[in-house]
Formats: sequence, C-alpha cells, structure tokens
Amino acid sequence: MKYGMNLLLWSGSIGPEHYPLLADLKAAGFDGVEIPVFGGTAADYKPLRAELDKTGLKCTTVTILTAETNAISPDAAVRQKASEWLKTVVEINHALGAETVVGPYHSALGVFSGTGPTGDEKKRAADVLRGTAELAKQANLMLGIEYLNRFECYFLNTAKAAVELVKAVDHPNFRTMFDTFHAHIEEKDQSSAIRTVAPVLAHVHISENDRGTPGTGQVDWAGAFKTLAEVGYDGWMVIEAFGRALPDLAAATRVWRDLFPSPEHVYKNGLAFMKAQVAVAKK
Repeated sequence: MKYGMNLLLWSGSIGPEHYPLLADLKAAGFDGVEIPVFGGTAADYKPLRAELDKTGLKCTTVTILTAETNAISPDAAVRQKASEWLKTVVEINHALGAETVVGPYHSALGVFSGTGPTGDEKKRAADVLRGTAELAKQANLMLGIEYLNRFECYFLNTAKAAVELVKAVDHPNFRTMFDTFHAHIEEKDQSSAIRTVAPVLAHVHISENDRGTPGTGQVDWAGAFKTLAEVGYDGWMVIEAFGRALPDLAAATRVWRDLFPSPEHVYKNGLAFMKAQVAVAKK
C-alpha cells in the first residue's frame, strides 16, 4: 500500500512556501502527496518535481473541469477547451512524474442541468476522455475518474455509473477511483460500492463523512478497509480533507466551520488510522 496526503488541505497552488510541508509529510511517514493541478503549464511544475525528488516523495495529482472546459457541453468549442486543458494536465503530470491523475474531470464541477445525465452527454464525455487516455498512455499515466455526490455534480454519482463510463471510454489508461466521502452519501454501503469498482479501481480517497480527520466520523471504515483487502487493492490511499484555508474551495465543498483541531491532526492521526485499519483488514 502507498499512503498519500492531498495538499488541497493547504492550497490549490503548491509553491516554495509549501516545501517545508513536504518534508513534514515525509517525516510523518507518507509515501507521497496529491498535487492540485488547476492551472499553469508543465514548466511551472518542474521546480516542484525537483523538490519532491529531493524530499523522496512520489505524487499523484487531482484536477477538475469548469463551465468553460466542460467535457459534456453541447458546444463543441467548450469540449475542445476541455480536451486542451486535459492535454495540459497530462503534460504537467509527466513533468511531475505522477503515477495517476484523479478527480471529477468528466464534467464541470458545480454546474447543473436540472436533470440527470443524458445519452448525448455520456457520449461526449467518453469521446473527450478517450482522447485524453491515449495521451496518458504515451506519458505512462493512469486516469482515475472520480464520481461525486449529487450535491456537487449530476453527471457521475455512483460506482455503477463510473464503471459504465470506464467501459464506454474503453481504454487501458482510463479507470476509476473510489472516495469514501462520496460513497457515504450515494451508496447503500461502502463494501458493495468497492466490489462494483474493484475490476477497474485505480485509486482510493480516504475521506471522512464531514471531510475532517479520517476515523472520527460515521463512515463504515471497517467495511471499507476489509473490502479493499478482500479485492486485493494495493495502490494509493490518499487522505482528502478540507478546511477553511481556501475560501473558494471551502465554498465549493460547503465547509463553513472547523472540522478538525489542526492540519497536523488530520495527517498524523489520519495516517496512523489508515495503517491500523489496513493491518486489521489483512488479518
């Protein structure tokens, strides 16, 4: 198992001011970090790659689409912008040496049509993502698409829908990921959702039901970790927690109050919790 920490807890843009944090996370026992990729070019991320190598951390990344880069838009120009942004994302990941890029880059975050996804929208997403997956193959990168709860998007909300999208894209470099927070809202139980995605599972987010420190809330952790062990998952487990440090992100994730004593509480206690749960699940 590889253990990571999503840096969105601190910032949406990682720069030199965050380099001491990388050393702290390495010292705490993390194998890697999850880098937010919300803008820029590959050249902008080369200094960060050098710092990761210096610190001895691997990385995955997370990205999103916006209304201007919506892969399911009926406007071909908007879909083209989605393809262009995802091409840049692949280039950035290549510069970072990332193993996987995750996130809800199937559709625009927080944009709603008032109905569920249509057949045309599903085809548009598959077409855009298939092209991106081919670029990812050339960069030795895995795409791990993320389904979200119904309050954040309408296009992809369940494990079943995520697997259907993977089948529609039909490319070896396009798989799905699993997030315990979204599953806590949308699925009947963690275990059945994990079994659904298991054949195409590329990544896991460990996220509490209130987005605070893993292990302090209502998620069925025993069921989640036990099932991950049963299906033989042995990839990245990344803590994803959100606070109020980033006003735009706090607004997008509806975080209006402090959910944990400190970021250190999240990553130190969260890592210990993950490792303990994995040990128990393997017995």
